[in-house]
Amino acid sequence: MIRICIAALLLIAAICFGLGITLPIIHVEKLYFFKDTPSLIDIVLDMWTAGNWLIVIAVVGFSILFPFMKLAIVFTTAIAPEAKLAQSPVTRFAGTLSKWSMMDVLLVAIVIFAAKTSGLANALAQSGLWFYAASAISGAIAAGLLKRESKGVAAPQQMNTVNSEIAE
Repeated sequence: MIRICIAALLLIAAICFGLGITLPIIHVEKLYFFKDTPSLIDIVLDMWTAGNWLIVIAVVGFSILFPFMKLAIVFTTAIAPEAKLAQSPVTRFAGTLSKWSMMDVLLVAIVIFAAKTSGLANALAQSGLWFYAASAISGAIAAGLLKRESKGVAAPQQMNTVNSEIAE
């Protein structure tokens, strides 16, 4: 039953991640005339054409690559726990990646708050932000369930090994 939950959560995380980076994340109105609803990909492309390469590298790294790598590691661990990748130090790196995967959601929330309180613009969260957050949350829950399941399976096997060593 837990395996079905993990599979469903990983599927939800993957779909939500794709939607989260392609759908608009924020709707900004300035002076009631100018409106903009960029997606994460649009923001990255606009910053790239403006020549802000360092910011683009940071945003792509923390917002697209880290979450994608985390999902790939959790998928690999769920599908083939005996695979070399699932047992490598890379899986420990997934925990570090997961700490940064909600960074964008926090940053966009701060931008929305700043825009609303400054009075210069009206900003609203859009569906892309909610899908991105859903991806991060469902991926984290799937990783937690997978970790819990692997500990639950490993403990009886270790006990059998200890019992067989004691019996000898």
